[in-house]
Amino acid sequence: MDYKIVVDSCCDLTKELKADRHFQVVPLTLQVGDTYITDDESFDQAKYLELVRTTPDCPKTACPSPEAFKKAYDCDAEAIFVVTLSQHLSGTYNSAVLGRSLYIEEKGEKKIAVFSSDSASIGEARIAVKIQEMAEAGESFEKIVKEVSEFRDNMKTYFVLETLDFLKKNGRLTGLQALFATVLNIKPVMGADKGVIIKLDQARGIDKALAKMAQWVAKEAKDAKDAENKVLSISHTNCPERAKKVKELICSLIKVKDVYIVDTAGVSTTYAGDGGVIIAL
Repeated sequence: MDYKIVVDSCCDLTKELKADRHFQVVPLTLQVGDTYITDDESFDQAKYLELVRTTPDCPKTACPSPEAFKKAYDCDAEAIFVVTLSQHLSGTYNSAVLGRSLYIEEKGEKKIAVFSSDSASIGEARIAVKIQEMAEAGESFEKIVKEVSEFRDNMKTYFVLETLDFLKKNGRLTGLQALFATVLNIKPVMGADKGVIIKLDQARGIDKALAKMAQWVAKEAKDAKDAENKVLSISHTNCPERAKKVKELICSLIKVKDVYIVDTAGVSTTYAGDGGVIIAL
């Protein structure tokens, strides 16, 4: 089966995967003050972080249009699999679904499966890699859709950020109370419940929060009883040593099949902020 995997630019892939002919990234747009940036291969994280630091306005993002997804679907691939940001965090999933309807209306029926990742960043990437693994193994479109949906539902996402201001000011923490005592340097350990951001724990200082996150990852992996078959996936914003430390903490507690570490692109950088660490398992 010839296949294509379409992801939005919040999906933090390695350079090798971005170069893989089976993958296509549909970019979101970043806005910092009066500056607009397309979140594509030209994204410069260092320059972007400096722009955010020197601009009083909170950075924002805008999802791709349905037409952008429709264009991505117009190819020779027999089957197309789409992975987007959680539908609870962005309109990107709806754009991808509408793009599918527009394509089928104009071009006719085609196998196009659109997954809301119920996650972001490295969580999206982990789902995309799972799709590729199954497609390369020769599995059918229907089996991939079924098993990847189950994989998504069982996947856990965790993150610790230096600040939640970017998420809060952009309305991504809806339903959470103002429970973050920044004066006391309290850092929450966050997670996701069916794509909705939740608080799991907290600690004073970033190092203690990262250690607590590692403990949460290990505990929930042990509860699932198949950690040794899982890939520990980590993304970070401009803090490779911090990401490496988290990896070592988790791997001292559980055995995993493999580890995948990548720096964040534009959308994840916007919301995670400098120093953020995100985990999917």
